Amino acid sequence: MPASKHDPHSMTELARVVVLGARIVRRQQKGKGTARLERRVDEIREKAQAREDAREAARRKK
Repeated sequence: MPASKHDPHSMTELARVVVLGARIVRRQQKGKGTARLERRVDEIREKAQAREDAREAARRKK
């Protein structure tokens, strides 16, 4: 279930993205790489958007 009608992310996905964002910032401050964490955030966002697109297509089909 989306967190709001304007956002495709669920509350769990939003929490994961926020936690990953905090980890990214900490790693950047230490001068370490963040590509792996950034890819994970992108995967979460893409999965959420694909799920909501499929739901919208199913709604339109009815």
